[in-house]
Amino acid sequence: MFENRSSRYTGGQELAFAALRIFFGVIWVINTVLEANKVYIDHFLESIVARIKGQPYPIQAFLHDVIHVVTILGPRHVAIGTIVLDGLLALSLLTGFAVRPMARLGVIYSLFLWATVGGLGGPYTPGATDPGTAIVYALLFFTVLSVPSERRLALAPESEPVVNTGRIEAVRILFGLLWAFDAFWKWQPAFFEHSLTYLQQSQVGQPAWVVTYIGLVVSAIQLTGPLTFGIFAAAIETILALSLLLKRWQQWFLPIGFLYSFGVWTTAEGWGGPYHLGSTGNRGDMLGTANMYMVVYLYLIVAYLFERRLHKRLQ
Repeated sequence: MFENRSSRYTGGQELAFAALRIFFGVIWVINTVLEANKVYIDHFLESIVARIKGQPYPIQAFLHDVIHVVTILGPRHVAIGTIVLDGLLALSLLTGFAVRPMARLGVIYSLFLWATVGGLGGPYTPGATDPGTAIVYALLFFTVLSVPSERRLALAPESEPVVNTGRIEAVRILFGLLWAFDAFWKWQPAFFEHSLTYLQQSQVGQPAWVVTYIGLVVSAIQLTGPLTFGIFAAAIETILALSLLLKRWQQWFLPIGFLYSFGVWTTAEGWGGPYHLGSTGNRGDMLGTANMYMVVYLYLIVAYLFERRLHKRLQ
């Protein structure tokens, strides 16, 4: 199922994948610029300590070990190291230079962030609805490895061969599992009871236009009832997960998933903000989660169009 299919991609599809690689690089540039600030460096260790509260004992013990190591290395040095690495990842994505080894590093680095600063996505208290942001960044770096993107819009288009493009199937399955995890928490009573609260909390610290926008969405939901909205969110996420895992109804649910992710990002996540120097948006958790879901969907849409065209050729 995961065979090499690099030679079958058309020039237009490779160009689309390259454009998405660059867009992902722009996101990393924004991350880097926001992090390159004294506030981020000075509070780097505190950001890990803050993840301990509410976690299960094994995760607390793990985070204490991480804090111990960071303390020995020097929190300032580690924080500066993350900024430098973020910049190198952004540069590789933007230029296509050494993109495959850097994408592999990006997978490992993002998982490291998820397990430390991200607290493994937890604590998974009642009402928690997603596995964290950095794990989606890891999936995106794996996606970069799964498609040909370095031969177009790159400084060194012939520097590395394209291999294992069939891994886009693995991306689809992993992405489906993420949606299934999120849908599971959406079906919990705590989400139904507090679904409007999450939207209202996303208004805190935001510009006036964002507050107004989210307020209009809250008003619309109040007309139908929070419970109806909660059931709708849980149901649509369940269907999105099944579509990805079963590879069914993709012509409808890939674009629907993209639009739904956009809706989540602009409301519950407050467009990823508030943004300020020293904090990477989304209250210190990079630029949001659902916007990264949107990028994964764009990759899958391009791959789906490729498979559809290939199927027509073989008929």
